[in-house]
Amino acid sequence: MTAANAKLEIETLTRQLNEHIHRYYVEDAPTISDYEYDMLMRKLAALEEAFPQFRTPISPTQRVGGSVAESFVPFRHTVPLLSLQDAFSYDELIAFDERVKKTCSDAQYAVELKIDGLSVALTYEKGVFVRGATRGDGQVGEDVTANLKTVGSIPMVLNEPIDIVVRGEVYMPRKSFEMLNEQCKREGKKTFANPRNAAAGSLRQLDSKVAASRRLDIFVFNIQSGAEHLHGHAESLDYLKKLGFKVSPYYNLYDDITEAFAEVERFNEIRDELGFDIDGAVLKVDRFADRTLLGETVKVPRWAIAYKYPPEQKPTLLKEITIQVGRTGVLTPNAELDPVQLAGTTVSRATLHNQNFIRDLDIRVGDTVIVQKAGDIIPEVVRVVREKRTEDSVPYVMPATCPVCGGALAADESGIALRCISEECPAKIQRRFEHFASKAAMDIDGLGPAVIEQLLENGLIEQPDDLYRLKKEQLSTLEGFGEKSADNLLAALENSKSVSLDRVIYALGIRNIGSKAAKLLADHFGSMDALMEAQVEEIAALYDFGETMAENVVSYFIKEENRALIDRLKQVGLHMDYEKEKISDRLAGLVFVLSGGLDSMSRDEAGAAIEKLGGKVSGSVSKKTSYLILGDKPGSKLTKAQALGIPVIEEEEFLRMINTEGEE
Repeated sequence: MTAANAKLEIETLTRQLNEHIHRYYVEDAPTISDYEYDMLMRKLAALEEAFPQFRTPISPTQRVGGSVAESFVPFRHTVPLLSLQDAFSYDELIAFDERVKKTCSDAQYAVELKIDGLSVALTYEKGVFVRGATRGDGQVGEDVTANLKTVGSIPMVLNEPIDIVVRGEVYMPRKSFEMLNEQCKREGKKTFANPRNAAAGSLRQLDSKVAASRRLDIFVFNIQSGAEHLHGHAESLDYLKKLGFKVSPYYNLYDDITEAFAEVERFNEIRDELGFDIDGAVLKVDRFADRTLLGETVKVPRWAIAYKYPPEQKPTLLKEITIQVGRTGVLTPNAELDPVQLAGTTVSRATLHNQNFIRDLDIRVGDTVIVQKAGDIIPEVVRVVREKRTEDSVPYVMPATCPVCGGALAADESGIALRCISEECPAKIQRRFEHFASKAAMDIDGLGPAVIEQLLENGLIEQPDDLYRLKKEQLSTLEGFGEKSADNLLAALENSKSVSLDRVIYALGIRNIGSKAAKLLADHFGSMDALMEAQVEEIAALYDFGETMAENVVSYFIKEENRALIDRLKQVGLHMDYEKEKISDRLAGLVFVLSGGLDSMSRDEAGAAIEKLGGKVSGSVSKKTSYLILGDKPGSKLTKAQALGIPVIEEEEFLRMINTEGEE
């Protein structure tokens, strides 16, 4: 084939495939089979391989992901991506309407779904997609162009050759979420809590091939710049559809706030039918001229408000109460439920915490219970529907002995939790290995609960150091293990030897010592040897440590079997000295408390950023607190901070505080 013919063929295939992608992802009306699409894609890839000079940025072959980025580059938004004022009641919407109507008496409201995802800005030049970035703090986000190219519903080229910046919400459809979690289970990896967390994690993958495999989607809901000829929001959404974008399936106009609220309530009623998660509805003044009159604050526009739905609650049958024995021996009762769809996932189990919780709610096997997800993440039983209780029901009584090993039980210090005191309990041993291998500890990829169970049952491991003496021929005899999976696990074990001392301390499973406390210990003592010889008084004097925590640390290292384990872990090559990361002292002396989740980063990432700049993170508000960072679920922490006069800062201000630009 001549170069000229190849160029023409590549252009034709690129155009055809982009049209098919639009029909499949945006219009949900494909006109060819998956096989035909794959054959066209394969043909294009072969031509581009032979004639790479004709490959273009809008080629569908660029959507499958490729290069692995070292990090994400900051991106400054030309138009700020503002957050919205939240409302939780009809009265708050009435107050919003009254404020709007004082300035714009005939204002209309556009009512849309509030998609539960991650906000992004997409930039097009002459109709071609050139840049995509996360919201970040609204002013500065992260350039995630390579990952956004893998989202099939984002057009690479628009139907008009215009310069435009649009804003949308990237989300993970429920089917994609279920497929992802099933894959995680098969691979022994931790599953995602909800579609929103999965979408955020997928969009921030440094390997764009991973992002491509996650099947993300997007709804575009705003024009940031580039379409000044438009007069209203509904008109702009029609125009976005004309350009080739996927927009919200519902956006109606209302003159009256009561009618608008009826639409908000209707959205709540159809949540289960949507195929994706929403956490509320958004009301926006439609006419752009009215928006200009109303203006905006530094943080939010005065012409829009987000109505947030309360946690979704549903009734279901409690079929059985089962007991899980944790790594420290604590018995946790769990409710086994008839499966019910809740906040985007199927819930069939919920924690019942302890015997006091069961007694206070009088929870019994056979009861109909109301369940919800705390923070849209953790399933919990809210109450019992007493009128549906059968006459033969009896109060639940916790077991008298360990349900796994039959060993004796003892109440813990609080008198609430029961604990198996046998050190030979198989459940405790299993959980300790799971904790040791977890991501926050040794991060041993592929060493999930099922693999650990096999290793224990076959007598291949008894103590954590045994993991590092496993041989390929031993692993190859286990069910589901081939040569490749054995090699992968051995490589993961070898890689885990390089984790820092704080994670080794956390992996030991010392009572009440979480990852944050382990980091404080490593930072202060500098080596495992120094920590092993520390006294209660010295440990208790550390920030955020108490005497009980200090006693637990000292008690752990007094035991000869634990000191012997440390020696064996040294012998297999684990790091026992702490190399402090060079930090700035910009936040030195400041104590931060996080109240709920943040949009731009996880709680762990926020804590790490604070500590890197010399600040400290606390789990509770006190007089020593310098700032409360206002997340999406502030709760009692906000009330206490306000009572103590503690400064409260929102996410945008916090991001400016930790932004490295502030050091220049």
